[in-house]
Amino acid sequence: MKNYLLILFITTCTITTYSQDDGFEAIVKAGRADANTLMGAYIAPAMEGLVYSMSGGWYHTAKTHKQLGFDITIGFNGAIVPSDKEIFSLRSLNFQNQYTASSDLTPTVAGNATPSEVTFNTSEGDVTFTMPEGVKDDLPINAVPAPAIQASLGVFKGTDLMVRFVPEVGSDNVKGKLFGAGFKHNFMQYFGPLDNLPLNVAVVGAFTTMNVDYDIQAESTIDGSNQAAEFKLNSYTVQGVASLDFPLVTVYGGLGFTGGKSELNVLGTYEYATNGSATNDGSITDPILLSYNPSSVRASLGARLNLAFFKIFADYTVQEYSNVSAGIAFSFR
Repeated sequence: MKNYLLILFITTCTITTYSQDDGFEAIVKAGRADANTLMGAYIAPAMEGLVYSMSGGWYHTAKTHKQLGFDITIGFNGAIVPSDKEIFSLRSLNFQNQYTASSDLTPTVAGNATPSEVTFNTSEGDVTFTMPEGVKDDLPINAVPAPAIQASLGVFKGTDLMVRFVPEVGSDNVKGKLFGAGFKHNFMQYFGPLDNLPLNVAVVGAFTTMNVDYDIQAESTIDGSNQAAEFKLNSYTVQGVASLDFPLVTVYGGLGFTGGKSELNVLGTYEYATNGSATNDGSITDPILLSYNPSSVRASLGARLNLAFFKIFADYTVQEYSNVSAGIAFSFR
């Protein structure tokens, strides 16, 4: 379960790298306003991608269970980062302080280009640092991952309830929890004899909420106090879905909308040395407060192999961050 969370909370894990000399400590030296501008551009693909990946994999057929029928699904969702979000231009950002840079282009968290070295002229003195590297080479198909364990239950004719749940788990330094719920309602029951066709048409609605708390102070190399990070995510999706359900193969697709909100707050006091100083002569409190509200129309197409109660499925979704979902399910009734 701990490994599941470490994958799922990729953004929080990325925060760990900021605690090193060439990451988080460097960016906060730019001052609160410019640190938020830099961090906001750098980490945007992870913050936006998680909203989309957490909204994937809610269904692999439009068909619903009989009453008290159920399935357990274990899947992987990955929101593929668009190529234009792997890098960003410093000139395109609005900074409060004057700066110079070795290169105008520097990678986002999802890139792998060479980071730029920048110097900011702040009120506390000049500060020079190298922007963080990206982690593109460590991401599968350059996708922001979100594994999912989900249970669905047929509660009454033509309606399933779906739940994703992870209680608060983690280590002393990182703790997180997740809850998601949704429903699927099949409309074919209202069309008389058409209900006997292999065609199923349904509506799906679902939401997910996730919270992570990270104690930066416990492992920080940065002087200061009360250092912590908070990550919060809410995502939702509403879709019309259809499937052709045959004994061996199911083909399914959907059209709908996905959106949500993700927040990253880095709190506490951080002390640092400006250029030419041998001691800490600069400090900043609550340096990062970021919020993202991505949303997109989505269209999905997938297939499922039916081996009695054992299912194998995969689908692809076209949206702002296109999504790949794949997994297995154990389905009864």
